[in-house]
Amino acid sequence: MNDVAQILADKLLKISAINLQPNNPFVWASGWNSPIYTDNRKTLSYPEIRSFIKVELCRMILENFPEVDAVAGVATGAIAQGALVADTLSLPYVYVRSTPKDHGLENLIEGSLKPGTRVVVIEDLISTGGSSLKAVEALRAAGCEVVGMAALFTYGFPVAEKAFEKANVKLITLSNYNAMLEAALATNYIQESDLATLREWRKDPASWVPNPQSLTD
Repeated sequence: MNDVAQILADKLLKISAINLQPNNPFVWASGWNSPIYTDNRKTLSYPEIRSFIKVELCRMILENFPEVDAVAGVATGAIAQGALVADTLSLPYVYVRSTPKDHGLENLIEGSLKPGTRVVVIEDLISTGGSSLKAVEALRAAGCEVVGMAALFTYGFPVAEKAFEKANVKLITLSNYNAMLEAALATNYIQESDLATLREWRKDPASWVPNPQSLTD
């Protein structure tokens, strides 16, 4: 297991950026039942963690996308982290809205990029990949070349992997669901008995139904 992946997962669990409740699932905005809820924006409130993420994202970008000309953050979760990365790398920065601004020029991309610019996209969380890839579409429509995407964390859903492959976007992440489960188990955040539920959910999250027995324990 990648050391950085497990170190970051442990940090996210400790500050409750990741919450696990296999016996009392969350309900996402999509309506999905889920034993996990993630809000990586919490990392911004912790200077040491914020800096760790920034440094590791920069390292990963330089290793995988050395030809990059600019950085684009995906609104809203990755706006701040994208700006930190761009500042560290001394590169131009924009962020991409999920919908056009409802006044003025109705921009989808906030900032300025020339056609042909090679862009790396920063994302805080990869779930299905839908919103992340919409940002890629917007940048490509503006004439930019998206060299890849760097994210803090991914659930590793099969549907997301297929979507990125279809869109021809290379995705690299600092941490992932499997690393998080290992970190959670190592720190007794969860028990061995929770693993089956947590692993089953990831296979088909849209159809997953909590075990009625676990809800009454």
